[in-house]
Amino acid sequence: MTVRKILRVFLTLTAICYLGHNGSAQTVPGRPASIGILGDTADVVTPVKAGVVLIGGGGNVNSAFRWMIDRSGGGDVVVLTASGNGDYNAEIQALGKVNSVETLNITSRELADNDTVARIIRNAEMLFIAGGDQSRYMNNWRGTKTNAAINYLLREKKVPVGGTSAGCAILSGMYYSGEGSSAVSGVVLSNPYDTTVKLYNNDFLKAPYLQQVISDQHYLKRGREGRHVTFMSRIIRDWRLYPRGIAPDEKTAVAIDEHGMAKVFGVSKACFIFTDKGAGPEQCMAGKPLEWNRRGHALRVYEIAGSDEGNGSFSVADFSPAKASGGNWYWWWVENGQLKKQASDHLIK
Repeated sequence: MTVRKILRVFLTLTAICYLGHNGSAQTVPGRPASIGILGDTADVVTPVKAGVVLIGGGGNVNSAFRWMIDRSGGGDVVVLTASGNGDYNAEIQALGKVNSVETLNITSRELADNDTVARIIRNAEMLFIAGGDQSRYMNNWRGTKTNAAINYLLREKKVPVGGTSAGCAILSGMYYSGEGSSAVSGVVLSNPYDTTVKLYNNDFLKAPYLQQVISDQHYLKRGREGRHVTFMSRIIRDWRLYPRGIAPDEKTAVAIDEHGMAKVFGVSKACFIFTDKGAGPEQCMAGKPLEWNRRGHALRVYEIAGSDEGNGSFSVADFSPAKASGGNWYWWWVENGQLKKQASDHLIK
């Protein structure tokens, strides 16, 4: 065995020893922010295909991870977190052949601006952003070398990038930060300017096809449809922009390929929400309930149920209703702070 191979094995075993159980972790020597590596520590270069995966939290969607691994060409996988969760290394390695899986616990702007941390991210053939608190990601990563490295993977190297829960939230161009406390549908529908509603516009990550999108997660499980609609009403009222919505439920993933076509993996559903220019909310103001009626036709919604193989088809690239298949259409609207839904038995153009 050559000296280089011996050193490689030593570094790999050292990294594994530093990976704790149940989220406990210590930094791997010589690799700032790293809390564990499985596999070969030497960088490899493999052929990749772009893709973005939005997961709604509440548990892994193994089929969506396999979709990303396949697009990675079996290269190096990097997981980003700010909460010390190192469990993804073994979970991802068990789902497909990859050269390595490494988790970086980036908990400060100093770490996020570290050259070695940025280099590890840039060398990845697949990136996954774990759940937690998206305001930590925003406050610690935005405007740093880590931010630039993630955007390099998304826009230039074009590797598969996914995120769950908080990691999903920051992948859309427009995003809800979750600062302070979590927005609750009933509260913000009654007052769209409640202090929990904090929104940002394309100042962080630059995922393809998602600049006009605001996402939400844990969607049906936690009844977040109302707050998501409220976020969109605020974007229209405050920024004069008409956003699109993508919202996977728990244990459900929206996988978007390099052409902007999406399918849904998992056990629940994902919603794709349309707003129409000139048909914004009739009332969106501080201290008063949201009114977004438009005679029951305020928002067009396409809902796709997930499957292990990936179900349905939806064009995230242009939100063309004619390209949607495998799901069901709904009208959503808001009357006096109450969200209403009605199924439609035909294509809503």
